[in-house]
Amino acid sequence: MNDRTLDPATLTHLQTWLGQTETLSDDVQASALRRWHATLDHADAMVSAGTHLPPLSHWLYFLPQHLQCEIGADGHARTGGFLPPVPLPRRMWAGSQIGWQLDNPLRVDDAVQRVSRIASVTHKAGRTGDLVFVQVVHEVHNASGLAITETQDLVYRASLQAGDPTPAPTAAERDAPWQRNIHADEALLFRYSALTFNGHRIHYDRPYATEAEGYPGLVVHGPLIATLLLDLVRRHAPQAQVLNFRFKAVRPIFDIHAFTVCGSPSADGREVQLWAHDHEGWLTMQASAELA
Repeated sequence: MNDRTLDPATLTHLQTWLGQTETLSDDVQASALRRWHATLDHADAMVSAGTHLPPLSHWLYFLPQHLQCEIGADGHARTGGFLPPVPLPRRMWAGSQIGWQLDNPLRVDDAVQRVSRIASVTHKAGRTGDLVFVQVVHEVHNASGLAITETQDLVYRASLQAGDPTPAPTAAERDAPWQRNIHADEALLFRYSALTFNGHRIHYDRPYATEAEGYPGLVVHGPLIATLLLDLVRRHAPQAQVLNFRFKAVRPIFDIHAFTVCGSPSADGREVQLWAHDHEGWLTMQASAELA
């Protein structure tokens, strides 16, 4: 076996992770939420005990706490443990679907618990080697019960090699009623990595990103792009409540160019189609939000 193909025995072993669970506890701290607002340029955001968490800010909690000796060369924790030990070097957050219980929002100072379950482990042979998809279902509870359900899709793939085929890009719609241009510079990427305790070096270590992984620049975090898409809803429809949000990463964005987040609300205002495109107009992320 090399780092581009998996033998049948390895795939069978990975399937044994199906159904594995993990339970983590945390406290919803005001300080983390204040830093999140600052990173998103919300100078007027008020945070105190009892403040409702804005959508996607639950990603500030239940952060990984691996020992430094458990960190691999790419800055991620070495595989194994709760997630299956997929022996492919690149791991990416491909997308999520998140639903909120509007009658039970998470609040600052809540004691919270997240129960996570490996829902599926699937394999696909791609043009550049094997792909392994891991789906994880997270359920976040406070003292009143279920507050958030998230289905997260992870994809593991082989390292890039010269001559690998690249998927044809898709042109994005450019005439959106809601638009915001974003320059994800090194400071923003570092701050978001710090907020989420994400050690993956492709987001802040330029020599590693360009030389070891072959990217043209630092990679903008997929969850950061998703956060900026939903933040666009907050800026244009500040009174709306988000019932459901889903996103799918389509193409990477790098810090060497600005990108644009876009939104188009439905006529009744109950749904917003969201997307991001790079400086060339290629679609980089698709998303949608259902509003109350």
